[in-house]
Amino acid sequence: MGGMTSLDLDRTLGFTIPARHARGRLIRLGPALNTILSAHGYPPAIERVLAEALVLAALFGATLKEAAGQLTIQAQTQGGAIDLLVVDYRGGEMRGYVRHDPDRLAELPADPSLFGLFGKGYLAITFDLATTGERYQGIVPLEGGSLGEAAQSYFAQSEQIPSLVRIGVARTAGGVIAGGLLLQHLPEGEEGRDRLHTRLDHPEWADVAILGGSAREDELADPELPLETLLWRLFNEEEVHTLPGVTLSRGCRCDPDHIASVIGQFPAEDQAAMADEDGLIHVDCEFCARRFSLEPEPA
Repeated sequence: MGGMTSLDLDRTLGFTIPARHARGRLIRLGPALNTILSAHGYPPAIERVLAEALVLAALFGATLKEAAGQLTIQAQTQGGAIDLLVVDYRGGEMRGYVRHDPDRLAELPADPSLFGLFGKGYLAITFDLATTGERYQGIVPLEGGSLGEAAQSYFAQSEQIPSLVRIGVARTAGGVIAGGLLLQHLPEGEEGRDRLHTRLDHPEWADVAILGGSAREDELADPELPLETLLWRLFNEEEVHTLPGVTLSRGCRCDPDHIASVIGQFPAEDQAAMADEDGLIHVDCEFCARRFSLEPEPA
């Protein structure tokens, strides 16, 4: 991807604005995103929405306190061109895929609306905590102009945290670049304080949200613009503290041993029924489009 430095792609940059009781995260995806997209050959509109979903997964997933925790975003749809969208994030590794109806997509304009893509849909956002085994899930309607707007309402409704989400996606000669900003207001400046104290109309939040809201899509998705430079450009009048970021990569967790163990749980006669005329069982990974072929256990 000529001219792009690894500094500006496939990483996150966390930050806090102490005087405004705000925290945030900037991310930009390049090679990792294109590795995910290249496995599928999606049309541009589907590529774009998957890129947006992967940006969201990285923005939200990086709020997990533990590296082994997992964030999953799944769109459940009815009546749109997309049947299913799933992305997940764990410790900087991401994966995702979309199942869609090409005929229905062909009937939509080149830049389809959220409703055209998803119909009457919902976004389910699930946090799985590794150490305690706890699971939190929020479900919000797929409404508004973009996935980012729908996700923003997740934080307002489910978490009671005033939040701002901005996403930019651009197609370049070297592939698709996607970037995002998540900005959140912390109640009384203290993490973990009772969230009932958070007020959605807090004046200091309104000011910082205006600054964050000025982030343009083309800036977020500009590989030549370092994340630190963009952060300074947005909040140069504030004292901003940067936090250690995360390197992002495509990471699919399918592997031959795991698939063999899953198939091995079926009785021999069921395995025989799964096999094709060559006597092999084929398992496709929807995420990375790899095919695994194994021999059934002898009856």
